[in-house]
Amino acid sequence: MAAAPKAVAAQWRSVCPIASSLDLVGDKWSLVIIRDLIQHGTRTYSQFTSSPEHISTNILAARLKALSAVGIIEHVDPTGVARNNAYQLTESGKALRPVLEALGHWAQTYVKPFHPELVDIF
Repeated sequence: MAAAPKAVAAQWRSVCPIASSLDLVGDKWSLVIIRDLIQHGTRTYSQFTSSPEHISTNILAARLKALSAVGIIEHVDPTGVARNNAYQLTESGKALRPVLEALGHWAQTYVKPFHPELVDIF
């Protein structure tokens, strides 16, 4: 039997499932972190900071904590030293792959005319 989900102290804007999902992952960085984990499988804190988007360390730490709290990501070794510990997606996080793929395909069609250097990542 799966463990019960943790209680999350979130500021829910509404009962709409889209708005509520965005309350959890709709900030500027969460989906970039999830993208990196989809592409690379696991990432350490240092690897996240070296991504091309240059996420600041304080924002990265906050997003990793928040994504862990809602069960989207987890430490590879929960008892290991945090500094060298890698993160991975949980089943909940892996379920976001088709969402990110759809967003990427949408961008190829509708954003690329405005941003010709856009690459296809999926």
